Amino acid sequence: MLPLLLVLSYLLFKGFSSLSLELFYELPPAALETGGGFGNAIVGTAIMVAIGAAISVPIGVAAAVYLTEFSKVGTARWSRFATNVLSGVPSIIAGVVTYGFLIQSKILGFSAIAGGVALSVLMLPIIVRTTDEALQLVSNDLRQAAVGIGATNYQTVLQVVLPAALSSIVTGITLSVARAAGETAPLIFTAGFTFYWLKDLTKRAPSLSVLVYDFAISFDKNQQSIAWAASLVLVLLVLIASIITRLATRSKS
Repeated sequence: MLPLLLVLSYLLFKGFSSLSLELFYELPPAALETGGGFGNAIVGTAIMVAIGAAISVPIGVAAAVYLTEFSKVGTARWSRFATNVLSGVPSIIAGVVTYGFLIQSKILGFSAIAGGVALSVLMLPIIVRTTDEALQLVSNDLRQAAVGIGATNYQTVLQVVLPAALSSIVTGITLSVARAAGETAPLIFTAGFTFYWLKDLTKRAPSLSVLVYDFAISFDKNQQSIAWAASLVLVLLVLIASIITRLATRSKS
């Protein structure tokens, strides 16, 4: 609790005084300008996390269903091992690999799509692991009862097992979103940054984490104050996601 309280209290001390309504809808200021905000960075972060979720959620849930319901023991063991290894890969590596595959090979440039792909690599193992564990906790009696009334394996999974584990699956997705929202290194390599609103998913995209990185090391005091305010907002968003996860878990219990 002490490190968490220290982080939150210091961010409140440095960032709360800089908070204002204008920060949430104005564009970031250039050096030596006054005012400004990070409205475009909030939108860009939300869009890239949504792209990452759109990629990782279907693949992650489908992989977990296969591991739990259809795979052989050997396949499941190695797949779970690979998932654990992937979850430990540093986020900067996900950014470098995505940069090599998509940007260096000229498939895409620095863009929101490339940023979303990099975030999906980080989100995927969290979704697979939490969904896999949630499905394993579903009682076999439910499966046997479904089969006993004539349901096929696919009907049992789709209509019985997945609904029973839905709250835990949503919890895993929320955790993955909280992880992705605070990542900086993958977005530096894939999305870059822009001072303007995101209008094209194939162009550079702003994000809160990269804005904090850029403005925190700036010589301009106004940009530094915006960086502290953005840091506070980013931590609060992650904290809210974690609280929602906790409440969902407690409700399920």
